[in-house]
Amino acid sequence: MKNIRLKDLPSFIRTTDPNEIMLNFVPNEISKVPRASALILNTFDALEQDVLDVLSSMFPRVYSIGPLHELLSHQISDYHEELANFGSNLWKEDSECIKWLDSQEPGSVVYVNFGSIAVMTPFKLAEFAWGLANSNKPFLWIARPDLLTGDSVVLSSEFVAATKERGIFLAEQQTNCWFACNKWGIGMEINNDAKRDEVENLVRKLMEGEEGKEMKKSVMKLKEKAEEATRPGGSSYQNFQKLLAVLANKQIN
Repeated sequence: MKNIRLKDLPSFIRTTDPNEIMLNFVPNEISKVPRASALILNTFDALEQDVLDVLSSMFPRVYSIGPLHELLSHQISDYHEELANFGSNLWKEDSECIKWLDSQEPGSVVYVNFGSIAVMTPFKLAEFAWGLANSNKPFLWIARPDLLTGDSVVLSSEFVAATKERGIFLAEQQTNCWFACNKWGIGMEINNDAKRDEVENLVRKLMEGEEGKEMKKSVMKLKEKAEEATRPGGSSYQNFQKLLAVLANKQIN
């Protein structure tokens, strides 16, 4: 990770509070890894081979079996019925938005998701929302009810009216952003205090600019590699089979 900045490191590492929960939790959990029967990672070889090589030199049994949702939907459910309904979302899924999404032109929709635990101030939410609205691009926004700090998400009637046809339905993310922008070429960084004009310009750059077009090509290449990894004979598929064998042997012993 060359040219990494302090702000690219996980937030709990940058804390000055020695009692920060995650600062103490993570080292404690990592110390248990050498005693584990297996180290399971939700990634695939073609995406992070260098990292996996380093981990494999430190731990004897490292299994990359991702993308997990792809493996679950195409492989595991075929052979292990008890895992057919297994998921990785922290929130209940709502599939109603898929109907609207299917009615849009391919590659025309901006997907917005702040994850499962991130929160925003009302001002930042308003600036982001209006920047998105002013871009005039169709978007699908997963807005959790607890997205606002200390409050529930209630978007203004003016914003809802302006975007009614366009589908509104922390931690280590800083490091993920660095990889997406600098190594994989599939992301653009947005300022934490971005105003609506900056949001609008970035959305237009993503959807209309040459850089955005190149990122879409990179995403499609990674998608193909992810699908290849989870098919029979692929790296994640084989690693999962090896993992099952290891766990079965542990139970026998």
